Amino acid sequence: MADTGFTALRQFSFTTRPYLAVDDATGAPIGLDDLDTRVGWMLDLISGAETELISRLWHPATFDVLATGRDSHGRTLPRHGHVTAARLGWTPHYPDDVYVPSRVTRVVTAQAVGTLRTLAYRDTAIAALSARFDPATGRIAAPITAAEYVPSGYARGVVRQLAAHSHRTAGTADARLRITDVQAPPRTSAMARLSAADRQLAHLTVADAVMTLTVTLPTTPAPEGRAQWRRVRVSAAIPEYLHRRPISEWHLPTLVLDRKGLLLRCAATETVPAADLMAATVAVGVDWSPSTLGAAAITADSPEGLVSDYRGFTYDDRGLGIKLARLQTEGQLLHRKAARLTQLAAAAPPEVRAQLEEKIAVLDGHRTAVGVKRGKINRELAFHFGRQVTDYAAAAGATVIAVEDLTTLETRGHGRVNNNRAAQSARRKAVDALTHTAAGVGVTVVSVPARGSSALCPGCNEQLARPGGYHRAWCVQCKVGGNRDHVAGVNLAKRALLGRGQVVRKRGENPRIRVVEHAPVRRCRDKKSPTPSRPRHRRVRRSAPAATPQVGVNQTKTVPAPQASVWDTVKPATPQGVTGSREVHTSPTPATSVVGSMRSM
Repeated sequence: MADTGFTALRQFSFTTRPYLAVDDATGAPIGLDDLDTRVGWMLDLISGAETELISRLWHPATFDVLATGRDSHGRTLPRHGHVTAARLGWTPHYPDDVYVPSRVTRVVTAQAVGTLRTLAYRDTAIAALSARFDPATGRIAAPITAAEYVPSGYARGVVRQLAAHSHRTAGTADARLRITDVQAPPRTSAMARLSAADRQLAHLTVADAVMTLTVTLPTTPAPEGRAQWRRVRVSAAIPEYLHRRPISEWHLPTLVLDRKGLLLRCAATETVPAADLMAATVAVGVDWSPSTLGAAAITADSPEGLVSDYRGFTYDDRGLGIKLARLQTEGQLLHRKAARLTQLAAAAPPEVRAQLEEKIAVLDGHRTAVGVKRGKINRELAFHFGRQVTDYAAAAGATVIAVEDLTTLETRGHGRVNNNRAAQSARRKAVDALTHTAAGVGVTVVSVPARGSSALCPGCNEQLARPGGYHRAWCVQCKVGGNRDHVAGVNLAKRALLGRGQVVRKRGENPRIRVVEHAPVRRCRDKKSPTPSRPRHRRVRRSAPAATPQVGVNQTKTVPAPQASVWDTVKPATPQGVTGSREVHTSPTPATSVVGSMRSM
């Protein structure tokens, strides 16, 4: 842990659920089921008004105003979304004879303006790409200025949308399209961000590890007056791991409903130690690996120059990567089935269409469940990875962790399936989890350029050879090499140490180094990186006699499974003794007794 004497504020999020709800005026208890119902009524009003407002504003003039950032009088638009909507006259509409407080309208407009501001960047990119798109060839011309540059991955998706639009309009579309021409208004999720409101709608108090949220909720699905909105005190327990954290401020939560009921997505600000990048002498480079989530290596700045032992740390995902690949394949299969049934239902008779729509609903439900499961596994994988890399950096005394800039990183050249699988890995979540975990011990995560990190030698900056295949790298001139991901980690750590004086900081983003400088990294025989911890296995009692196979029983030969990797394209061979189209493994009867086969505790 780096103790520089400096501190910084860090925001983080967590979730909790209420265990008690009472009426704020009378103190009468309210059942949690009734609480979920009343919250659902408010979310229905918010989501309906937000969807209507976004649909009404879905035209190019809206994005022109947001792109310029100024109103009709030339004044700069405010940062808060509800203030921007009030100045521009963007007011949501509600059903007739329904009363909604002005503070709830703040929540609606803040969420709608936030969504439209996010899409303003996409509108600018689509307009720039459509001007360079050729409908005859389906390609885009090279950008002329730096302002026209768009990441290649995003550009390919836009090209598909432009080609589909050109096919629908038979090539008669204008040369410059907008996001409103190629995309429909986005669907918004039902939630209420209470941070956009003031104390008249909600306020929060924390005492004795209990969070008490006082919020105004409707008492009917269609309230007709102020009397049908009443204040409710909701009590929720703060997670135990936050009890001893130096939290300086608690923020209003976001209300959502899931299958278990009301969920509070909370945020807080705490004080963490801050590292001095200029004083950093040891850095850890994290390279995103195709076979696992990532690998790390150490580079140190010594009086003799940059040194490294080229011994890295490879993250063990405990089989979660293979499970994610299986769930991804299953989700894609369900998507293809639903798309095919949708095509068939469009031209089917009414009675057949009803049957197909029922099947499509079932497939959509399964696909949603697969997506939820993938999200949970991705989160578990990201935070486990963040903790492992943070411990590795803390043990080495590093104060900087360099990760590849994800905006310039693209997986290509390994086939359609493997490229898609690597592109959908939890890298963004892993960076966020690593940033959060490392900040707790005073380690800063910076983004460095990714190009050439796995192909160039850290010593001479020349192309590396691949004598052992894709996963090996070797420099004939410098006589250094090893695992391809470990060599890349050395390069990334070197770029962080050389560019620590040219760090670019932006609000809401990690510090970023945009320049690539070179200095030779000498191989040091001294141990620079810590030895990763390995799980200890139980000792087995060897005093028991060896098992004697029974007479007349054919023992099935055990064949070890191949090493799991997303790049494996050869199917494993069928084990010996197995015939037919399915593997049927027989379980031979053990010859030893239960007592004789017990392991020592």
